Amino acid sequence: MTTTAITNIGSLVTNDPALGDGSPLGLIEDAAVVLDGDTVAWVGPAGRVPAADTAFDAKGRAVIPGFVDSHSHLVFAGDRTAEFNARMSGRAYSAGGIRTTVAATRAATDAELEANLVRHLDEALRQGTTTFETKSGYGLTVADEARALRIASAHTDEVTYLGAHIVSPDYAEDPAGYVDLVTGEMLAACAPYARWVDVFCEKGAFDGDQARAILTAGAAAGLIPRVHANQLTYGPGVQLAVELEAASADHCTHLTDADVDALAQASATTVATLLPGAEFSTRAQWPDARRLIDAGATVALSTDCNPGSSYTSSMPFCIALAVRDMRMTPDEALWSATAGGARALRRTDIGRLIPGARADLALLDAPSHVHLAYRPGVPLVSAVWNRGVRAA
Repeated sequence: MTTTAITNIGSLVTNDPALGDGSPLGLIEDAAVVLDGDTVAWVGPAGRVPAADTAFDAKGRAVIPGFVDSHSHLVFAGDRTAEFNARMSGRAYSAGGIRTTVAATRAATDAELEANLVRHLDEALRQGTTTFETKSGYGLTVADEARALRIASAHTDEVTYLGAHIVSPDYAEDPAGYVDLVTGEMLAACAPYARWVDVFCEKGAFDGDQARAILTAGAAAGLIPRVHANQLTYGPGVQLAVELEAASADHCTHLTDADVDALAQASATTVATLLPGAEFSTRAQWPDARRLIDAGATVALSTDCNPGSSYTSSMPFCIALAVRDMRMTPDEALWSATAGGARALRRTDIGRLIPGARADLALLDAPSHVHLAYRPGVPLVSAVWNRGVRAA
């Protein structure tokens, strides 16, 4: 392995208050980072950087940890352009649109699904995302869910079993039978490829009792729960996520005071993952990040990249939305898109730039991370290191 010193960094975000200015971002001005293989070996002032085999001059630009996208749906075929066009013309989004993608995904070959997955992962990497979680959920048969997870697991170690996305069209008249399948034969086929189990706990998908049964079965099979919670309406999803010590409650758009209190009390266990791309693409109510943060909840940001309700792979875009429409500060939004995502995945090796962490970082063509929200839509990520290798 060789060492690389990235020097002349104008502003370095470490996400460790002790390493920098004492803020949650742990900012260091006029900084340097040394990478040793796939690991961060040293961070600190540029004037004290140790010798390294090679050097890279950041030319006064900002460096941030690689983004951690802790919620995406990337194993799919087709798109839903017609649905989006209709919705932007006045038709409200409903979970029923998922069935369109289910049909296309079932008809696709393994090679087609893998090529589409890789294309989206590469697209996200160029925008600074170095850790990806992705789910099944567009097959809804034993064979199709298992192949989705098998394909995903070849490209990311953060794989989620989401057989409980909606009730399969094949079981439209027998939802209880589908829950039995999801908690039985399908779970057995899928668990070897996944780390997580998820459920869409929502009117039109799975109610609280069904969701509890699915998550409990997944946990018994060794998978860690996460929950699609309170996206379209008020419901039991957030409370269920906290009760079962799920790693995250995702969406969190419609919250009662009791829901907010529960997430605040469980801040060390259950992260509130907010997905502003979904609200942008559906013209829905924005999640109130300010309310959650002020209450003491841990917040993550993610893209929810999927072909129906949030077809974006851009974490910088989601940061800009969070600052503009969810009342987050630029510092809070960046932390949530990096360290917050790591918390949602229960990882300590990513989302920070500290000695011993994975060498995942992005160089911005800007002097400060604030430009991610200040200059929305501008491709500011000019270089990315993933596991110590310059990938973009």
